[in-house]
Amino acid sequence: MLLSTAACLFAATPAFAQDDDGATTTAADDDAGQAIVITGSRIARRDLTSTSPLTVVSSEEFTLSGAVNVEQVLNTLPQVIPGQTAFSNNPGGQGATLNLRGLGAIRNLVLVNGRRWVNFSAAQTVDLNTIPTFLIDSVDVVTGGASAVYGSDALAGVINFRLRRDLDGIIMGGQYNITEEGDGRRYGGHIAIGTQFADGRGHVTVYGEYFNRGQIMQADRDFGFFALGEPTVGGVLDPTQLIPLGSAATPFGLIVAPATVTVGPGASCGGTGNPPRNAGCFDIAAGTNYAGSGAYFAAPGASRPYNPNTDSYNYAPANYLMVPQERWLLGGYGEYEIAPGINAYAEMTFINNRVANELAATPIGGNVDINLAAVQPLLSAADFAQLQQIAANQQAANAAAIAAGVALPFNNFTIGTTPQAGVPLPATHVRLNVNTRVTQVGSRNTLDERNSWRTLVGVRGDITDTLNYDVYYMFSRNRTSNVQDGNISRSAFNRLVANGTCNVFGENQLSQTCIDQISILAQNTNIGQMQVAQASISGPLFTFGSATDPVAFAAGVEWRSMSGEFIPDTALSSGDVVGFNAGQPTAGAYEVKEVFAELRVPIVQDGFIHRLELNGAARYSDYSLANVGGVWTYAVGAELAPIRDITFRGQYQRAIRAPSVAELFGGQAQGFPAATDPCSSRFPTALRTETVRQLCIATGVPAGAVWTGPVQPNAQIQGLFGGNPNLQEEVSDTWTVGAVIRPRFIPRLNITVDYYNITIDQAISATAGGVNNILNLCYTAVQDANAPLCRLINRNPLTGVIGGEFVVDARLANLGGFETSGVDFQIDYSLPLNFSAFGAGNSRLNFSLLGNWMEKWSFVPVAGLPNVIECAGRFGTLCGGVIIGAQGVRPEWSWSSRLSWIDGPLTTSLRWRYTGRVRDDNDNVTYFTETIPAYHYFDLAFAFNVNDNLTLNLGINNLFDKQPPIIGANQEQANTIPGTYDTLGRDFFISANLRF
Repeated sequence: MLLSTAACLFAATPAFAQDDDGATTTAADDDAGQAIVITGSRIARRDLTSTSPLTVVSSEEFTLSGAVNVEQVLNTLPQVIPGQTAFSNNPGGQGATLNLRGLGAIRNLVLVNGRRWVNFSAAQTVDLNTIPTFLIDSVDVVTGGASAVYGSDALAGVINFRLRRDLDGIIMGGQYNITEEGDGRRYGGHIAIGTQFADGRGHVTVYGEYFNRGQIMQADRDFGFFALGEPTVGGVLDPTQLIPLGSAATPFGLIVAPATVTVGPGASCGGTGNPPRNAGCFDIAAGTNYAGSGAYFAAPGASRPYNPNTDSYNYAPANYLMVPQERWLLGGYGEYEIAPGINAYAEMTFINNRVANELAATPIGGNVDINLAAVQPLLSAADFAQLQQIAANQQAANAAAIAAGVALPFNNFTIGTTPQAGVPLPATHVRLNVNTRVTQVGSRNTLDERNSWRTLVGVRGDITDTLNYDVYYMFSRNRTSNVQDGNISRSAFNRLVANGTCNVFGENQLSQTCIDQISILAQNTNIGQMQVAQASISGPLFTFGSATDPVAFAAGVEWRSMSGEFIPDTALSSGDVVGFNAGQPTAGAYEVKEVFAELRVPIVQDGFIHRLELNGAARYSDYSLANVGGVWTYAVGAELAPIRDITFRGQYQRAIRAPSVAELFGGQAQGFPAATDPCSSRFPTALRTETVRQLCIATGVPAGAVWTGPVQPNAQIQGLFGGNPNLQEEVSDTWTVGAVIRPRFIPRLNITVDYYNITIDQAISATAGGVNNILNLCYTAVQDANAPLCRLINRNPLTGVIGGEFVVDARLANLGGFETSGVDFQIDYSLPLNFSAFGAGNSRLNFSLLGNWMEKWSFVPVAGLPNVIECAGRFGTLCGGVIIGAQGVRPEWSWSSRLSWIDGPLTTSLRWRYTGRVRDDNDNVTYFTETIPAYHYFDLAFAFNVNDNLTLNLGINNLFDKQPPIIGANQEQANTIPGTYDTLGRDFFISANLRF
């Protein structure tokens, strides 16, 4: 399509074509056209109106944005909050996902030409970057539940990619992108060949595409070079400054022993709010470097007290900021008229996609029973004497416990198993909490290589002059190999530290023997498969009322089968791994049988009012899952146009989402989300009540450690995540009401305004919305150590730290719910100009604005509790942890607008992207960055039609080099929130496209 004839780049329903002078077609012109199917309905119609709010993104928007990957354009839409993107390194992902309305990629349905696309994981989500960008004709974005029309998953909405079907000839092209810093190179090429055969009875198109994206390291950007955080001053988080911090897991080694322990009921070591010190208190490490924050080995074998504000490890430089990707995409589609009224068609796609992630070297920590004699040669005389003192004090505490007949504070145990009560720690050993970072092993790297196939065959045609049918079968399969390097065997590490083979008492002290025995190279395999078979009929029935258009219907049956399998490396499934997350095998499958129907009833046309129309849809789904079973989904709506210039529309939809294979059958896996431990120094002073302190002690924090820095050594807290075979379906209700305005007295002007309200009940999510919410609710709302929610928190009994074997259990459950509401608005206008610099006397200005006002975005973590997390206009760890794989920025106002001057062969276009002001979502914690101001980005692009066969495009994104906000502990990664805020800086692109 020539850019000189491009219309508005965003087009709201009703969409319309433009003539060369920019004039829009009239309703009468539309009615004269061929019937087509609008996304959100299966009924063909001759006008382009829709009861559901529908946004259409044209192919020109991809061209003028310099986009090679689909995510680059869709993530700029106000309806979309970025999910997994090119900047998702930790947590990383295998693909790019769409997060419509911020409700998660699992809650929107992605279609290509109206049919389901290949999933890339057992979570049943689609990698947007497997869709051939250069073949996109348009993208339809429908708001709200559409399960009655398309089946499960369409809670937030539907995204339908319409690919070109009419190619007759050859198109080919290439593109190159690079940042002003000279990095982040992205380049690719494509070719497609389309031709007719058999005297026009058949048509076939084959295509291929290659894309390569280079990495950018955090070290390559000033804002990402250091791991920034708020310092701890006097045991309290100081929100007035950001300093280079990082992690307490440092290659110099950090070793901690409890300063005191209590033995027996009523024992106390004194302190604020405690009874006075009594005979049950034993000094273990008091007066040594190993008490408090711990011993830091600035020199090999010689320690000093650890200072978290100066000694933390800067893990940031070794992390990817933009992850590398390489993709090959091959495919084809065709259609052939077997006989009059019988057309056979087929589609085939193959994708090879490689994505890498890189993190800093593995941090490892935990309790180790160290043989004193074995480590004596590794330590200074002063440090060895301190360890002897600590060992003697541990023995004294054990002796007192044996005499009192109570549990031993220091049992002999093997890391990873339950402590054996009553077996004292040998006098030749000392128990220490060892923390280090194995930089000598190297950074942690993963490489995901995915091969995906999709095949579709079908037959469609006419039963009568007006009644038609469509029958098809689709099969898709993906297989992903995940290779991990940099993992550490926990059992080998503990064993070799205990016997002195692994020297953790200083930087770069590990021997090659140690490195070889603790290192793990792991490989995992993911396999997913989906099958769909559908048969439908549709057509007009009869006229009703004063309408000239007939009542029309669509009906059919559908069968879907989903299966998935995750085969982890034996080291990962055993749990004996530190570095990347451990995981358990996943295997499962289910199917669903459905019957559906849809009805459109025009009542009035060109009568006392211009148009009145009703519509409805229903679907019954019978799942093989016992906890889902048979469910109904349905929709009713209406359109009213009192005059031709304005149409009012409204709809109600009930939709469902059945749990995915991963959610149902997924094994357990560990993750490290950003969170705040209310028992650590990161918890605000104003909230440190005696009730919270006693609850900290009751949940496993030593009394002397409450609200100290070592309880939470860094900004991440380890959680346990996994599937649940007893999950039920999610249920949503969507209300939309709006207006489409096309005033005849202002030609070429379109205005649409739509209000939406989406509620989701029985939401499937990590328990209580994730690790941070579990901690926050337990200590500030539930406040009962024996409550089920608080019992999900597991701590190291010696230090109170959450980590290693002791995690927060956040596995999936049907818990609370979501609600979001707001207004979408869109303006499109085209203005003919009677002058031209390059054309034949005329040019044209096109303006489009697509915006959103978010009224509400809330999450109820646990049904029955009054706690509601409100995220509209907020960002941070609470809202960010609610939706796994989604970012936590939800501005109240956002928009994207474009102004284009089209003059003969030249198009000059300026885009303005706006993200409104947001503030931190946790009112209980004060951070350095409490508010992120509104962000404005401007992009400039040029397109020039050299001749009928060649178009050149070039542009600059982030024209004024706007830098991202700098954020401390409430960041996502790289001291900011990549994906939402531009981290590339000024970015250039150039492309060429040939047509023959």
